[in-house]
Amino acid sequence: MSRVGNKRIPLPDKVAVSVTDGGGLAVEGPKGKLEWVLPEGISLNQEEEFVVLSRSDESRSQKAMHGTSRSLVANMVEGVSAGFQRKLEIHGVGFRAAVKGNELDLSLGFSHPLRHPIPEGIKVSVEENTKITVEGIDKHAVGQFAADVRAYYPPEPYKGKGVRYADEYVRRKAGKSVQ
Repeated sequence: MSRVGNKRIPLPDKVAVSVTDGGGLAVEGPKGKLEWVLPEGISLNQEEEFVVLSRSDESRSQKAMHGTSRSLVANMVEGVSAGFQRKLEIHGVGFRAAVKGNELDLSLGFSHPLRHPIPEGIKVSVEENTKITVEGIDKHAVGQFAADVRAYYPPEPYKGKGVRYADEYVRRKAGKSVQ
């Protein structure tokens, strides 16, 4: 029994869910529209202001896809109603970021600037040259963009330099000691 898959998804006001014959799912709200295809064996029923997902059989793979599908649909509903946000911080002398057109320009101590393209549906803003805010309606796209930017220079444990999430704690190590 999938405890996650059996939970009902509440639909906020102004959010509409529609399912096509081929298993395509469209969620539309004030922030935008997201589409996804339901896996085989997973069906969606709308009951008043709730959405319920059900599975066709009790196989292990169907149980796993039941919970996964429920989480993805819940993220779609939350994305089109409230949106998702990820904050990054840059630490290091001379490290900075700027948005130039549809690219994020990063100066992270390398001999060349790093230019990371901003995908469709993602809004990036930079404050104080070191605080990056990534916003969008697709949770996966927002998280992947933030992870890609962080991967250019992950925080190192000795001085704490690098790109980190705003809520991330970097465990610091002691340097070399003379005996």
